[in-house]
Amino acid sequence: MILLDSHVHFDDFRETGDLDSVVARAVEAGVENMLAVGGGPAENDLAVELAHAYPGVIRAVVAYDRDNAGREVDMGALGALLQEEGVAGIGEIGLDYYYGAERAIEQRRLFGHMLETAAAHDLPVVVHSREAQADTLAMLADYAAARPAAGSRLGVLHCFTGGIEFAERLLEIGFMISLSGVVSFRNAGELRQVAAALPAERLLLETDSPFLTPEPLRGRRNEPANLIHVARAVAAARGTSVEALAAVTACNAARLFGFPERLCAEAGSQTGSG
Repeated sequence: MILLDSHVHFDDFRETGDLDSVVARAVEAGVENMLAVGGGPAENDLAVELAHAYPGVIRAVVAYDRDNAGREVDMGALGALLQEEGVAGIGEIGLDYYYGAERAIEQRRLFGHMLETAAAHDLPVVVHSREAQADTLAMLADYAAARPAAGSRLGVLHCFTGGIEFAERLLEIGFMISLSGVVSFRNAGELRQVAAALPAERLLLETDSPFLTPEPLRGRRNEPANLIHVARAVAAARGTSVEALAAVTACNAARLFGFPERLCAEAGSQTGSG
């Protein structure tokens, strides 16, 4: 069984000095591929560095996230990183009106700039949205219109915690949806109902490490090796096997972010489609 963690913040692991051990534990636990997520200058550089250090295991997305709203950003540096081997998209970007609502205008301006950059480079996006559903949907619809040939490679709404209506609107636009350890929380019954309803071909899994540690490990630092607990919670909600869920979500992420196509051969064997 192969798992793919579609959202990891590795900078905290570098600060604690055990980044290589975190990667090794993930691979040992069956998480053979991971997406390193940027969002600012230092985070972007580390994500690309890891994609170079672990070819075939880690790929990267880079961007200027909402925390940079209202600041001057170096688009030349970002453009150079987008040419690097192993860089697969633009992320993490988005809107957060729970934190930073006073900078909503600046957030939308930066988000729009990042979406335009993704469209210009024909790259998928990794999107964050918290208490900003209407603006997120409107801006993603415009982005989708700018990439009419993208098909299923528009991007993903990561760490989805919304309701079924938000999910359906994202699916209509053409986005994938990623579920994190939140789906395992005891009070996440509504989210598990959404998990059960999502089309298999639009579903990704993530840890959002080092945040959002799943049950039964809450209270500890999260890391990619814990993705199995997310997979178990989602598989239970959907009434399917962990193996089948792992295979199809890894294939979805492979197609979105350019991970090895062998992951889709595994999905085919699990579904009996060859």
